[in-house]
Amino acid sequence: MKFPRRIVPVAVSALALAASVLVPQSVDAAGQHDDFVIVGHRGASGYRPEHTLASYELAARMGADFIEPDLVTTKDHVLVTRHEPEISGTTDVANHPEFKDRKKTKVLDGVATTGWFTEDFTLAELKTLRAVERIPAVRQHNTVFNGRYQIPTFQEVIDLSKRLSKELGRPIGIYPETKHPTYFRAQGLPLEPLLVRALNQNGLNRPGAKVYVQSFEVGNLKALHKELRVPLVQLTSSSGAPYDFVAAGDKRTYADIVSAAGLREVATYADGVGPSKDQVIPLDAAGKLGTPTALVANAHRAGLVVHPYTFRVENTFLPAEFDSSAVPSDSGNLFGEIAAYRRAGIDGLFTDNTDIAVAEEREAK
Repeated sequence: MKFPRRIVPVAVSALALAASVLVPQSVDAAGQHDDFVIVGHRGASGYRPEHTLASYELAARMGADFIEPDLVTTKDHVLVTRHEPEISGTTDVANHPEFKDRKKTKVLDGVATTGWFTEDFTLAELKTLRAVERIPAVRQHNTVFNGRYQIPTFQEVIDLSKRLSKELGRPIGIYPETKHPTYFRAQGLPLEPLLVRALNQNGLNRPGAKVYVQSFEVGNLKALHKELRVPLVQLTSSSGAPYDFVAAGDKRTYADIVSAAGLREVATYADGVGPSKDQVIPLDAAGKLGTPTALVANAHRAGLVVHPYTFRVENTFLPAEFDSSAVPSDSGNLFGEIAAYRRAGIDGLFTDNTDIAVAEEREAK
């Protein structure tokens, strides 16, 4: 495929025989590197608690092209990786009596949310916490790693990607997401200056760097477009609207963004779109895959790549035809789901199960 401005082809690696085995780059029959993008969603979060160095490293060793850190900030304005600023579901903070008084109710993107928030902790305080599995009812096996890993800084993730790139003999990219940028900006803790500074200081703000930057909001991507020389990706959802639109009284929704006209607008400031996978292929009344929408074709006409989220092996996350049983936590046929989406023309995907995505891609050749 032809890549839009600033995007460079990326290599997809072969399936790891085991987590500790080095993974070579894969090439097609003509000797060219495959350009299908496999993103380790929050690392290898199907196998380790998400957003930990162990999770990111395992994803890389399984063959991910990119590891995906979600970025939030501390009280002393250091970028760390958590899926949300509220951390009661992903850390053991509730077991720390010294932080009992930090529990608060805040309005997070218009929703009252109670818990502990990263911006109320210094980095040193956050480092005393340990990560836990976010969905233990589905991934009980991951709970054996509860309490073993710290919350990483963004710099630690960059350092890990550099180390693993040398060790594995192939570039391990980073695909950071700015989480709730309007929320943090309102507190005087904007994420974007720290992100730009980190990329600059690590030599990653340049054409050809193996970096994508993503956001569910629009305004911060437009601002970053003026400062970054790496590809940007507009994330979308099957419902709702970007919160910066909501805060500004803009009535446009994510559905408007993924319309043909909306995608042409996205192409003025970004290089790709990261839709919810049901925006690419919606489910029918029986919970099975329906007819693909025009999203992929319209995105490609606008010059955008399409990286949908999130591909997970458990039955509870799969379309009904790929379920292996009636047990939600049992592993189903993720191979089949990924194959269906690849036939729909996607250019990459976010997955909790990198090994399966890499194996499917290898078998499809």
